[in-house]
Amino acid sequence: MNYNKKTVKDIDVKSKKVLLRCDFNVPMAKDGSGVITDDKRIRAALPTIQYLLDQGAAVIACSHMGKPKGEVKPELSLKPVAARLGELLGKDIIMAADVVGPDAQAKAAALQPGQVLLLENTRFEKGETKNDPDLAKAMAGMAEVYVSDAFGAVHRAHASTAGVADYLPAVSGFLIQKELDFIGGALANPKRPLVAILGGSKVSSKIGVINNLLEIADTIIIGGGMAYTFSAAQGGTVGDSLLEEDWKDYSLEMIQKAKDKGVKLLLPVDTVIADKFAPDADSKVVTSGAIPDGWQGLDIGPETVKLYCDAVADAGTVIWNGPMGVFEFEKFAAGTKAVAEALSKTSAITIIGGGDSAAAVQQLGYADKMTHISTGGGASLEFMEGKELPGVACLLDA
Repeated sequence: MNYNKKTVKDIDVKSKKVLLRCDFNVPMAKDGSGVITDDKRIRAALPTIQYLLDQGAAVIACSHMGKPKGEVKPELSLKPVAARLGELLGKDIIMAADVVGPDAQAKAAALQPGQVLLLENTRFEKGETKNDPDLAKAMAGMAEVYVSDAFGAVHRAHASTAGVADYLPAVSGFLIQKELDFIGGALANPKRPLVAILGGSKVSSKIGVINNLLEIADTIIIGGGMAYTFSAAQGGTVGDSLLEEDWKDYSLEMIQKAKDKGVKLLLPVDTVIADKFAPDADSKVVTSGAIPDGWQGLDIGPETVKLYCDAVADAGTVIWNGPMGVFEFEKFAAGTKAVAEALSKTSAITIIGGGDSAAAVQQLGYADKMTHISTGGGASLEFMEGKELPGVACLLDA
């Protein structure tokens, strides 16, 4: 996939209506009060919106929220987003009552340069997730230019993420440009050595990533629950730890592939085990592959921490996707914390894949020390797998 795409700076938007796909899928309070509990994604869209307004464009913003599956669900309305966006921009946001219905059409037609219209949740439309050409055409019909800035949704070929580009000149916003520059740059032309840290619970969810990174990385570090499948594959005992029995052969193949390619594959040498999955569990450190029955591994051990921190110390680029242990429990967060701290001290380009690794880095207070934290969990994962992202492929090449 070509990562070199045209951006908002490459086109003239003065006095034009711009359809802007944002990622406003923000977490809401569970009590139905309509309170946004984290506005990070709204803030992330501000530079592109402000730039378009400064250039004299009229902005028609759109986004999905949750999974309403083509039904109008008031609790998934974007009205609270419109209110918060208005506060952050210091201007009134016009809210449409629908996506391409009479209200949206009328408000889009009347929209003036310098104004912002927010369409209702795109997934209230049945055709959104099916990439229905009629829906895409109707959305495109309200504007003259399409700007994609929802990196968290570019791995989906939906009407608002890819379909509209069939009918409008399509470019990226600043958020997607940043993701393409950092992750795309790290994959296509990394500053070496390139170290990839992969954690999380399952080997099966990271197969494509490991496979792709074995082609380009100098060192791959494995942590988290998936390490126990590698351990069991090599004849170790893993007690009650997470184990994907069906992926043991695959793990051995990856170990062999790393040897054949001269890639250093680092696996835990010791592990912190617990007698139950709980924050107050009894714990102790054992050698990897020697976990007794009734115990489960919940974090990497101190020797492994040292090994992994040494491996990133002289890296040129580090990509990190997935925590080293159950970082949600303070007692089993040491491994994840130590890796985050090691990255904060290195001079390497540090790229944090979205999802749990991003949450861990934020929670542990190291976010501002990282070069780039991806805004998309699934999207950054598929990006690292080398898959084509439909919401990026549809943009004009630079």
